[in-house]
Amino acid sequence: EHRWNSREHMVQEDMSRQDRELGACPRESPSFHSHFTALTIAREPRSKHGAKDGAVGSGQGCANTSSGAATAVTTALFEPSGDGQTPQVVVLVGAPGMGKTTMVRKVMVEWGERMLHTRFDFVFCIDCKAIALPMEASVADLVSQCCPGLRVPAGKILDDQKKILFIFDGFEALGFSLVQPEAELSSDPREVKPLELTLMSLLKKTLLPEASLLITTRPAALGSLGQCLEGEYYVEILGFSTARREEYFHRYFENLSEADMAFGFARGNEILYSLCVIPVMSWTVCTILEQELCGTKNLLECSKATTGMVVFYLSQLLKHRDRDNPEVLQQFLLQLCSLAADGIWKHKVLFEEKEIKDCGLDQPGLLPFFLNERIPKEGEDHGNVYSFTHLHLQEFFAAMFYVLEDDGEMVSSLGRLEKDVNKLLESYSKSRKDLNVTVRFLFGLVSQKSMEYMDKTIGCRISPRAREELLKWLQGRHRGLSHPGQALKVSEMDTFHFLFEMNEKSFAQSVLGHFTDLDLQDTKLTLHDQMALSFCIQHWDGLGCVTLQGCSFHWKDPEAERDASVPCSGVSGAGGRPGALAVRRREELPCPIHLLCRALRHRGSALRVLRLQWCRLSESCCAELAALLAEHPGLARLELGDSSLGDGGVRLLCEGLRSPGCRLRVLR
Repeated sequence: EHRWNSREHMVQEDMSRQDRELGACPRESPSFHSHFTALTIAREPRSKHGAKDGAVGSGQGCANTSSGAATAVTTALFEPSGDGQTPQVVVLVGAPGMGKTTMVRKVMVEWGERMLHTRFDFVFCIDCKAIALPMEASVADLVSQCCPGLRVPAGKILDDQKKILFIFDGFEALGFSLVQPEAELSSDPREVKPLELTLMSLLKKTLLPEASLLITTRPAALGSLGQCLEGEYYVEILGFSTARREEYFHRYFENLSEADMAFGFARGNEILYSLCVIPVMSWTVCTILEQELCGTKNLLECSKATTGMVVFYLSQLLKHRDRDNPEVLQQFLLQLCSLAADGIWKHKVLFEEKEIKDCGLDQPGLLPFFLNERIPKEGEDHGNVYSFTHLHLQEFFAAMFYVLEDDGEMVSSLGRLEKDVNKLLESYSKSRKDLNVTVRFLFGLVSQKSMEYMDKTIGCRISPRAREELLKWLQGRHRGLSHPGQALKVSEMDTFHFLFEMNEKSFAQSVLGHFTDLDLQDTKLTLHDQMALSFCIQHWDGLGCVTLQGCSFHWKDPEAERDASVPCSGVSGAGGRPGALAVRRREELPCPIHLLCRALRHRGSALRVLRLQWCRLSESCCAELAALLAEHPGLARLELGDSSLGDGGVRLLCEGLRSPGCRLRVLR
């Protein structure tokens, strides 16, 4: 009984402290389980050669951890291997923000709620980043320090080694040498030794050889750590799978309709949704969307573009880094951006150790936040290689390279990369369509909001000259196909996305104001496309004629529509009925042209002609069109060629035509 009481005290104390450290939003949560979302992990055994044995996660397949009692996180981490052996030492590897500490918290909660009573009687968690460890200590001292309220003598606890689990969270933060003389290692749990010797004795199994160890670390520390361990298993956190991303949103937002709205918003934005594989990015997106929902109650009016969310993510990563020495951080970011841009130009995502050192990026306090380290397999003749946590983050930093101000003395250490934004834009226009995301981030970074936020939170200054160059390029890119005072003819959405990413009315007007008509053809419009197009139409003074020919309107991509027929794993649908979530989604989907019609109805609209030809409109669109007819006094011509409106749809249109506010002259 005393033992369980001490568990509950430790878990409650640990949870409240961790909530403060992680900066999580305060929640009235009855249980940690209700907010925990399973991560995809890859397990791999490694031999006594440690660092030479292979890349983590490269071999043995993937699995999902689960939040259910039957398959607890600890069970997933310590499950027997193919030969039936249960690992005693598990190293949990992941980049910052991938969920290592959250997994540790889940283990602690499972233990506190008696889910692990058949395996471990005691779990001692040492937070290597925060705990104030003494210079000298025995294992018994560490046990007492981990749990000061423990009523059972530490010596008695240590007698039954097989029932003990030691957790070292954030091992890379300990910062001492892992090379210690074998003769000085301890075998007595009560023997006081220098701290590094005591910890090395635990790792080398000269102390408590039958106890289990769970060590979390970043990839950068694997090489040295592997030399200390034998028979260990490595588990790499790969992030959220497609299904788990949706589950995370539903666990974050306790209101089901808000969860649907937030996930639909993220799913409709291909770049953002791809980034949500990183758990901390999912948290970032949910945090921002929660604030937006508090303000507008409608994410279709969300003012935060993709760049804004990535900038917020970056500010959270760097929150407490090098505040006393901002010049070091600035220099590091400049070199990081240079590396990213060089890689984007060369279609390169893996960087050798020599490149990292040549760029001056081999700084253990900063590098792991941005780059993952891969240790070579035995027999490979190259050193460690590095990659950005996500390709879209590499593209973001590549964009930063072109717009960041520097003191003029910083020359790219790669020695061959020209900081010429016009060259980038010209290459994109001619042939390099793979640069689209980088160019989109360029526009987001030069927005007034981004410039002010970057300067205030990270200390990075964005060049106003880059903003002028982007405006000049965008104004000139449609010459030849379009003429001022006539129609802007486009078959791609990128111009609208660039303007939406910047999200400034005056900039949009500077680009679009010369045109009186819009002619968009043969385009499949996703939700994010429609938001970008609607933003531009709303801030396009003088737009008199809109022609959409052969365009289709989609609120979800085909994969999401298939997913909607399957209840989300781990999240009950409305009323707890299987499939109820999918039914409710179908019922709540707005009319496909809702955003377009709302933008066309904005105050001051000069619209006279609307053509929606071969756009596969159905009866569900007619209520919005009727409202547009009733509320827009300038609309004189409406063409709905080759649509399946049905009798019901035509009746709705007639209601709009009979409205006193309707001034329509031609219906075709």
